[in-house]
Amino acid sequence: MLKTELVVATKNLKKLKEIKAILKGLPLEITSLADYPAAPRIIENGKTFAENALKKAVKIARYTGKLTLGEDSGLCVDALGGAPGVYSSRFAGKGKSDGQNNLKLLKLLEGLPLQKRKAHYVCAVALADKRDLIKVAGGRCSGVIAFRPQGKSGFGYDPLFLIPKYRQTFAQLGPRIKHRMSHRFRALEKARSLLSPCLK
Repeated sequence: MLKTELVVATKNLKKLKEIKAILKGLPLEITSLADYPAAPRIIENGKTFAENALKKAVKIARYTGKLTLGEDSGLCVDALGGAPGVYSSRFAGKGKSDGQNNLKLLKLLEGLPLQKRKAHYVCAVALADKRDLIKVAGGRCSGVIAFRPQGKSGFGYDPLFLIPKYRQTFAQLGPRIKHRMSHRFRALEKARSLLSPCLK
C-alpha cells in the first residue's frame, strides 16, 4: 500500500516519537521539520493551544505542499490559574530544560497539599494540506502534581504528573499505559478519523 506523507510540524524528537507511536498502523510516512531544514520559523504566540497548533499546520502545509499535523500541548495547574499553559515549554525561561521547568513548578506549589495540586494536560492537534486547514481536535487528561519528580519515562512535566488511579506519574507508568490515556492520545485518536479521507 502506498503511504501518504504526514509532516509533523515539530523539531521536538520526543514529541515526534510519541506521535509516531500513537499513529502506528496508519498508512503514513511520518516526517518532521528535521526533514525540511529550510522550512519557515514558526513563532508560537497564540493565546491558546489550538491557535498555535493551527498556525504550525497551515504554515508548514503551505510551505511543503504536504499533509501536515501541527500540535501544541502543555500543563495547566488549577492553583496557578491555569499556568504554565501555552508557556509550558518555556516556563522557567527560554531555552531552559524540562528539569528547570519542573523545579519552578514545585517551588510555586510549595506547601500545598495534594488535593490543592490538581492539574490537567491539554493537547491540540491541527491538520492542514496545501489548500488550507482541515480541522482541529483536542484532548485532555487530568491528574495532580506530585511533591517530587518520579520516574524516568516521558518528557516535560511527566515526572510530576501523577495519575491518582495508578498512584504513579506518567514518567513511572511508561508509554504502554500513557499512550492509552494521555491528552496527546485523545487528541490524536480524534485526528485519526480526520486523516482517513486524506489517505491513499
